Amino acid sequence: MTNLGSAILDPLLRIDPAGPRITYYDDATGERIELSTATLANWAAKTGNLLRDELAAGPGSRVAVLLPAHWQTAAVLLGVWWIGAEAVLDAGTESDVALCTADRLDEADAAVAATGGEVAVLSLDPFGRPAPDLPVGVTDYATSVRVHGDQISPERAPGPALAGSSADEVLAACRESAATLGWASSDRVWSANTWDTPAALIENMLAVFATGASLVQVANPDPELQERRRASEKVTRDLR
Repeated sequence: MTNLGSAILDPLLRIDPAGPRITYYDDATGERIELSTATLANWAAKTGNLLRDELAAGPGSRVAVLLPAHWQTAAVLLGVWWIGAEAVLDAGTESDVALCTADRLDEADAAVAATGGEVAVLSLDPFGRPAPDLPVGVTDYATSVRVHGDQISPERAPGPALAGSSADEVLAACRESAATLGWASSDRVWSANTWDTPAALIENMLAVFATGASLVQVANPDPELQERRRASEKVTRDLR
């Protein structure tokens, strides 16, 4: 059975482990973070190990990912898939584990209420600072993930990958999206789009990675900066 984390990352690690895979900007804060394929894979492995060893997730588990389009979200999703779990983007879907930002903690609690599952909060801080003032029993991702290993044994019998779809179905959707948009492995793709539905995630992130292209993801884009940024980042294509 196909493991979606491996299907996305393994070809990239063989072909271009050191090249940029995702470059993240937040124009509201001035943040810029760039991750190579190898670094993204390390973060994904640490996340997968956290989910598997500390939060009791595994094949067949539903993991609510209530996070914005961000480099850490990419690592979280790939970690979810490496352990064979299913990523759920709809806060209204009953889940076994939820990962969220602090402002969505109520949604995360509701998602795991029926299962009694675990909740982890991501601060998304560029320096890895923990989320402040978390309730008792809620895991701080930044604190917990750093103690987990950056290598992982991918699950060989994964469950559904995304919103009930198998990894093979998700990959087929990625190929269709990439063909429609004309992505090439040499592309450097600029995007300010969200990843908050399965279709948006496939088109705006997964299809880029599955093609071997790299992503420049911009939050809160300042229109006056984008032309210069496209030039400095050697952007070849835009996602509108």
